[in-house]
Amino acid sequence: MGATTPRLTATEVKGLFEKLSNWGRWGKDDQRGALNFITPQKRAAAGRLVQSGETVSMALPLATASGPDNPTPVKHVMISSGAGAAAALDYFAIAPHGMAFTHLDALCHVFWEGKMYNGFSSSEVGDAGTSKCGIDVARDGIVSRGVLLDIARLQQVEWMEPGARVFPEDLDAAERAHRVRVAEGDVLLVRTGRMARQKKLGAWDSRNEGMPGLDPSCLPWLHARRIAVLGCDGVSDVLPTGYGRELIFPIHVGTLVAMGVHLIDNADLDALGAACARGARHEFMFTMLPLILERGTASPVNPVAIF
Repeated sequence: MGATTPRLTATEVKGLFEKLSNWGRWGKDDQRGALNFITPQKRAAAGRLVQSGETVSMALPLATASGPDNPTPVKHVMISSGAGAAAALDYFAIAPHGMAFTHLDALCHVFWEGKMYNGFSSSEVGDAGTSKCGIDVARDGIVSRGVLLDIARLQQVEWMEPGARVFPEDLDAAERAHRVRVAEGDVLLVRTGRMARQKKLGAWDSRNEGMPGLDPSCLPWLHARRIAVLGCDGVSDVLPTGYGRELIFPIHVGTLVAMGVHLIDNADLDALGAACARGARHEFMFTMLPLILERGTASPVNPVAIF
């Protein structure tokens, strides 16, 4: 099953938030965070990775039915349809955060001690949305080199069990096994096999029953590699975190708040993992175009790998 006990104390984790901070790195007014690591040169180099032209989506379908992991399903209704209608028209509404939808977290999504990324106050988020670090900072799209570290495949299991932890040495071992190294400006994707388990056994209440993910001891590793975006087939944080309500989502705090690293939650990485294994290649061009929702704290997304 893998280790389920946290490696660091709560005090040590809190110390990392300050030690690994990128506040002020790109100026006191910066709202893009680690997206600044993706330079035009980085995007051009990512384009040169395209060889076969094969594309692989990493998004789940928008779930319109409630379930143990989806208390607020997408509302989808038809405005016009059927015989005699001039056109088919529909309407949908989504609450993107949670465990059911593939989405990108904005840097204003999580607070620590009343602050979001770069020291902006949590009071910047009000009834009309956020005035700082909204999801629209990525309006021009996120295009870079993508790297998949397939921890489930590395451990030769279909999936890691709920509560199982990924440690820094697992990330190192995956790099060696996949013959790839995560570098500055990369979009790092970590596969635990969550979706494979869900497809076989059905959805579960991951908040109460657990989810595989990264142990907070991975935060210095992520900071050292200067990644631009982190994505996972879970929510990056292992659940339960092992720290109670004191630190509910330490990876979220360490990345979004301290480092300014946007997070992709609930990606379906099974097809990508198969494609990487088939081609013995775990790097690719990564593309993702979030919705331009000004003042928004997240966007549903369809990330795509191009080989």
